[in-house]
Amino acid sequence: MNGILLRLSAPLMSFGEHAAFHYRDTLPFPTRSALIGLFAAADGRPREEALTPGAHQVPYTDLEFTVRIDRPGHRHTDYHTAGGGRPHKQGLRTSSGGYRAQNKSTLISRRVYLADAVFTLAVQGPDPLLEHLIQRLEQPAFAPYLGRRACVPDEPLVLRGPHPDPVGQLRHRIPLSLAAPPPPGQAIVPVDFIWERQPDHVPAAPSHREVADVPADFTHARRLHHTRYVWRTTEPLPAALYTARPPIEALTAYIQQDTP
Repeated sequence: MNGILLRLSAPLMSFGEHAAFHYRDTLPFPTRSALIGLFAAADGRPREEALTPGAHQVPYTDLEFTVRIDRPGHRHTDYHTAGGGRPHKQGLRTSSGGYRAQNKSTLISRRVYLADAVFTLAVQGPDPLLEHLIQRLEQPAFAPYLGRRACVPDEPLVLRGPHPDPVGQLRHRIPLSLAAPPPPGQAIVPVDFIWERQPDHVPAAPSHREVADVPADFTHARRLHHTRYVWRTTEPLPAALYTARPPIEALTAYIQQDTP
């Protein structure tokens, strides 16, 4: 399938798997639901129609993602408080509709982020859907964010597309945004990939699978997820993909290649 190429980079991002109540976690790579949410927001869809669009909207079920982990980043935990210091009956409400007691008015939560991470993605699917996504990502209805609204992506978000060999571009053409340059004289650098479809060079062994989420239904009142399996591999990429130039310059040069 043809595909489009995206780059997810930001000071902070978060892709929750078991996020609930007072602890909001993150996976070490973008989830399918987070990416679909990004596309649905750019498309201007209300939350309850992200997965079950109307007659004139395009479904996302045919999309397939391949993630190159340029820079895994590091986990950062935010100690977050809400409601503290406000007078009684002006603070946080309880589930029954009342107000929290004055001595329990501060709600404490811990929210985990990936700091300084960079992911490059191949998004494959039918050409009409890919062309629609490109248009909406370049002119989004709602501002894009990476997992949480405060996590605004760096530019450029869209690198190229549709392209007949997007995974080949991940492996051989798109500049690498590594945390540190490869040692002098090193020709190959190991880079982790996340695959939604089992790659041809990987055996179907359970040890190559990691459980992530795939949304089955999502409305204001109901969130239902099924289990999906992804494959994580370490691929030998040419060290020449790394460049000492600032990332924006290297990526701009890549985007301008083969551009009429």
